[in-house]
Amino acid sequence: MREELRAKIITVCDKKIAVKGENVGLSFYAFFANKNDDPELLMEAATWWIHTHKLDHFVKAYKIKQMVLDGL
Repeated sequence: MREELRAKIITVCDKKIAVKGENVGLSFYAFFANKNDDPELLMEAATWWIHTHKLDHFVKAYKIKQMVLDGL
């Protein structure tokens, strides 16, 4: 996963946790605007989420953040 996506995921997870608490869940769509302005980055996130890690649609933000920090 490229550094741009890693940074974006960590930032979004931090913001969601700060606003909604530790138990907030999110999907990979949370890292993108409703407008598909970067389809390659979206597909990279989707592949990491769905194909590589076989995650459910909604996953706790703290778990996603930790996976990214661990380099998974």
